Amino acid sequence: MTAVIFDLDGTLADTSADLLASANYCFRDMGLGDVLTAQDAGVALRGGRMMLRTGLSRVGQLDEAVVDRYYPILLEAYGSAISTHTYLYPGAMNAVETLKSQGFAVGICTNKPEGLADQLLRDLGVRDDFGALVGADTLPVRKPDPEPLFETARRVGRAATDCMLIGDSDTDRNTARAAGVPSILVTFGPAGGDMAALAPEALLNDFAALPGVVAALTSR
Repeated sequence: MTAVIFDLDGTLADTSADLLASANYCFRDMGLGDVLTAQDAGVALRGGRMMLRTGLSRVGQLDEAVVDRYYPILLEAYGSAISTHTYLYPGAMNAVETLKSQGFAVGICTNKPEGLADQLLRDLGVRDDFGALVGADTLPVRKPDPEPLFETARRVGRAATDCMLIGDSDTDRNTARAAGVPSILVTFGPAGGDMAALAPEALLNDFAALPGVVAALTSR
């Protein structure tokens, strides 16, 4: 395994506050006020439609037609303030640079739309640190289908299965399982306490430990 592929939201960066703000913009437009709170960070990291569904369910007004109508509005609101509160997790880029110095190729495979992911990474000043970016709409399928992961590996110059996936959710675990490659799940995100139950090949409590975890999995 010579490629390390990262999820973005909840793995490399905490994007939850800006995501929640975009959802609450929609709820205010509906006349509902701010429905989601900081306690919904885990919901935010599961995407825009999930935030809309969760908020509408909370007020007893779940309607998929409303979700469909407001989803592009949410994306526009998010794109206009995508990095106001978002930050990279401590040590993330140090770990990425260490892996690259050891000969690993690195890329990002995310279920965020590719354009928004690219915009965010450029705002954070780290887009050029990754050899490839595959988003939710780059291919006809998205995670947990394994093809986006395979494509990310190919785009960083490695064989499709010559990789491992670093993530923060059951979606990432299921993607890696479907691909037949190892997964490392981070425990410092909003859903970190649930990661052990997903039985990944490794858990990551701190990015400082990532090069060692990757080395251990590579040597198996």
